[in-house]
Amino acid sequence: MTSPSPSSVPAHGQLGAPHPPRAGQYTCPMHPQIVRDGPGACPLCGMALEPVLATAGAGEDPELVDMRRRFWISALLSLPLLLHTMGGMVGLPEVAWSARTLSWAELVIATPVVLWGGWPFLVRGARSVANRSLNMFTLIGLGTAVAYGYSVVAVVRPELFPPSFRGVGAEMELYFEAAAVIVTLVLLGQWLELRARTQTGNALRSLLNLAPAHARRVNLAGEDEEVALAAVAVGDRLRVRPGEKVPVDGVLLEGGSAVDESMVTGESIPVEKHPDDRVIGATLNGQGSFVMRADRVGSDTLLSRIVHLVATAQRSRAPIQGLADRVAAWFVPAVIASALMAAAVWAVWGPEPRAAHAVVVAVTVLIIACPCALGLATPMSIMVAMGRGAGIGVLFRNAEAIEQLRKVDTLVLDKTGTLTEGRPKVVRIVPAPGQTEERLVALAATLERGSEHPLASAIVAAANERKLTVGAATNFEARAGLGVVGLIDGTQAAFGNAELMTALSVATDALVETAEAMRKDGQTVMFLAADGRLVGLIGVADPIKGTSLEAVRAMHAEGVRIIMLTGDNRTTAEAVAAQLQIDEVIAGVLPEQKIDEIRRLQADGRFVAMAGDGVNDAPALAQAQVGIAMGTGTDVAVESAGVTLVKGDLSGIVRAKRLSHLTIRNIKQNLVLAFIYNAAGIPVAAGVFYPLFGWLLSPMLAAAAMSLSSISVVVNALRLRTRPI
Repeated sequence: MTSPSPSSVPAHGQLGAPHPPRAGQYTCPMHPQIVRDGPGACPLCGMALEPVLATAGAGEDPELVDMRRRFWISALLSLPLLLHTMGGMVGLPEVAWSARTLSWAELVIATPVVLWGGWPFLVRGARSVANRSLNMFTLIGLGTAVAYGYSVVAVVRPELFPPSFRGVGAEMELYFEAAAVIVTLVLLGQWLELRARTQTGNALRSLLNLAPAHARRVNLAGEDEEVALAAVAVGDRLRVRPGEKVPVDGVLLEGGSAVDESMVTGESIPVEKHPDDRVIGATLNGQGSFVMRADRVGSDTLLSRIVHLVATAQRSRAPIQGLADRVAAWFVPAVIASALMAAAVWAVWGPEPRAAHAVVVAVTVLIIACPCALGLATPMSIMVAMGRGAGIGVLFRNAEAIEQLRKVDTLVLDKTGTLTEGRPKVVRIVPAPGQTEERLVALAATLERGSEHPLASAIVAAANERKLTVGAATNFEARAGLGVVGLIDGTQAAFGNAELMTALSVATDALVETAEAMRKDGQTVMFLAADGRLVGLIGVADPIKGTSLEAVRAMHAEGVRIIMLTGDNRTTAEAVAAQLQIDEVIAGVLPEQKIDEIRRLQADGRFVAMAGDGVNDAPALAQAQVGIAMGTGTDVAVESAGVTLVKGDLSGIVRAKRLSHLTIRNIKQNLVLAFIYNAAGIPVAAGVFYPLFGWLLSPMLAAAAMSLSSISVVVNALRLRTRPI
């Protein structure tokens, strides 16, 4: 049998995906539809844009560096303002300056904090109004501007204010320290948030950094030359020496080795590689040396496609995000209305100085109600979950897939390549009385070397494993639907099915019952005869993956019904299903019938996930609520699926479903944290409890609470990185 050319065989772990967007583009983590050619802020929510593509060896995020610098400088300037305001509470001596001098000193110190440190927030707040997309920066900018602007006028033109604005001693109340500390605390929250968001891409950057910087290209003269990885082109011959990393995806041409592919598949045991075997870029070569042909370079390599799929998925929006969006649509206007109402109440019925208290209450409400925690609740959990999934070999195409997977109650599985290895293998050898296994396999392999039958390679491989000498057959003849015949060292041999034996008048009675038992086990049985006498029979089957049974049992424990949907004959399908304890078998279906079966299950009210690896599975994968593709399968299957299992291992479905449950639970926890915080914080900030308990929140404490709420959401989302799955 002649094997297909390497270029016609799907690459191991091949991931079909649209070509990645251009390097240098930036997008919003909350609004992935926003894409810009450079860094900046989102026009909808004001959050800092982040790179669309992770890059190897990338330095610190410029936005993170900027926020950190602004925070430290603002913190140093805000400290004396805070000590002046609260120093008396901790026993610090008062500064022996006049009230007027102190007021001007506060103005000088607070101005760079508010106008330089808080400039990004003021700009984003103004843009939110101009774009009619009110967001957290609307409230931050408005609150800070009111507190600072009020205080500036109070220092520069105090005569403009009536007595109702003056406190003890007819002095104006100033809120420079509140404005400065608010800016500083928001800067701290932004810094910590950006640092946490950066951590979600570290796994991808670590993968990219695994790729070597150079490759060893073999030129036309057969000499090695070191070139940059970016200079490698499809078709180049590359030499990989012991201990080096495979530069790109390709096919091994000469030599052999054991390659550690754990960074892609998670399999710790090195994989033996021989000529015509696929090798994956960035995997680690063992002790052998080989020459390979580059087939996929740059953004087409498996590693780059994994990074692109995960990065795209991290920025996709889960349906549950719609809840936060609907709330945010009316939340900011409601907060502004609440601040104005609270200010009006305090201005009319509050204690003296009433107008000053009204300003403080309005600013406090605006600051504490910033919906940043609400906006972060879903995107942060999704981003962390995507990164966690990539680390365990599960790639989610989008956020919807990770949310939907937890609802699955019916899992439909293709057989070949999904439950089984997808590569026929000799599983049983039965010599006739007086014959040996060695002679049986050697003769069969000699005949099959010239065959194009799909099972021929399994026979030849069995001979190679036993290190048997495989000769050459003459007078070779392939008989359609029966088998092959030929002359081997003067012996007339025939290898094929029972019908071939009957046509050649070869008696098979001695092994008929054995053959039937093998067929019931799902094996394809082939007989070998030499000079008219039966030599034995060989059983070939597609071996069941070692993890399939454990995965099926785990899914049953999750309450999921398992159905096998295959184009294979019913006898073989039921044999596999019996071994794996599968609930139902639908066999002998054509590709277009597979999608009909999925629709039938959905019409019965089932929430269906479909797992497959071939072109014939693609329509069904697209039709199912959740399509699950084997990463070892074809590009079209992967493109049709919402979830890709890099290793092609069904146990990944179990891990993916558990991760889905954990992620949605984490999102709900974040939303509860955000809602409870705002529900409790706004009344306190508005002074509702002042008549009863004397509680009136300081704007500084409101800013601290607002930052703390965002940080708590981020920290809770990061817990997904360590939760057991």
